[in-house]
Amino acid sequence: MPSIPHLRLASQQIAQRRYTTPREVVAALGAIQAQDYAGALWSIGLRLAEPTSETAVAQAIAERQIVRTWPMRGTLHFVAAEDVHWLLALLAPRNIAAMAGRHKQLELDDTLLARCGGIFEEALQGGQARTRAEMYALLEEKGVSAAGQRGYHILAWCAQKRILCFGPQGGNEQTFVLLAEWVPPTAAPLPREVALGQIALRYFTGHGPATLLDFAGWTGLAMGEARAGLASVAEQLAQMVVEGQTHWLAAGAQEGGTAAHYLLPGFDEYILGYKARGAVLAAEHSQAIVPGGNGVFRPTMIADGQVVGVWKRTVKRGPVVVELAPFGAVGVDGWRERVGEYGRFLGLEGVVSDKD
Repeated sequence: MPSIPHLRLASQQIAQRRYTTPREVVAALGAIQAQDYAGALWSIGLRLAEPTSETAVAQAIAERQIVRTWPMRGTLHFVAAEDVHWLLALLAPRNIAAMAGRHKQLELDDTLLARCGGIFEEALQGGQARTRAEMYALLEEKGVSAAGQRGYHILAWCAQKRILCFGPQGGNEQTFVLLAEWVPPTAAPLPREVALGQIALRYFTGHGPATLLDFAGWTGLAMGEARAGLASVAEQLAQMVVEGQTHWLAAGAQEGGTAAHYLLPGFDEYILGYKARGAVLAAEHSQAIVPGGNGVFRPTMIADGQVVGVWKRTVKRGPVVVELAPFGAVGVDGWRERVGEYGRFLGLEGVVSDKD
């Protein structure tokens, strides 16, 4: 039987890299998790058919080819520009409803949140971009406290209401812009049943093999809608049963990367794109990936489709130094090429730490 990890390496464009632009990669997967900005750039870069650079991927943001926002699960993702409006329309309402309790704790009711949206629309119209600190200052100037987590939740609500999205870099900081100006909608809204089918097809072709539970967990959809979305495109997919669980994947999918090594950033889709991660991550290593269960996923070493260690980088002067921390007896030599690849992405020499 085909291997789930090897099929996923191929479907996720880690092993069989077919696309040449960041937009194509992001669209193929449906979305790429992006709360760690630098890591998300590498998640995209490592999936491109030809070597690229961090600068080139960031340029795709500046050129409005990909957009960073909160489309699903209240978590930042990159999405293709042409997908941002229908994905937010499909997925954001459930996110907003899920945050109602927290908004109540923060004394953020719908009237106040709508007022905040109006403040931002007035300040950013005409192509203006503001940093997070500047956005909070706008609120404070109008008598709205952004203290604690209030500012973050206001920004996320406005993004999910399709008022804001992240814009280009402002020095070392990300900026916010008006979504309708940055990426104007170019098509009529998708009927909900069509959108459900679209995101199901993207997910299973870009992440498969995966289960219905994986899909529901990734999108944040209720099980009924997740099931309906899958049912509407099931004839376009293949399926395989592993340990009694039906997994869906692209028709004609082939394995890839059976012996290759990969350095993935933290929060990469190869790990976070699934509700159940046991196919690629042994249970005894879960704590090493998410220490203390704090929700912060560390960068991972992948060999033969399995997570075999973690890594971290140090960038000061000169090269980027990568310290490898394999879980067992893993030789360093097989990883030097990937460290070099990562260094070139950053525009630096990549070297393995002499601690390894």
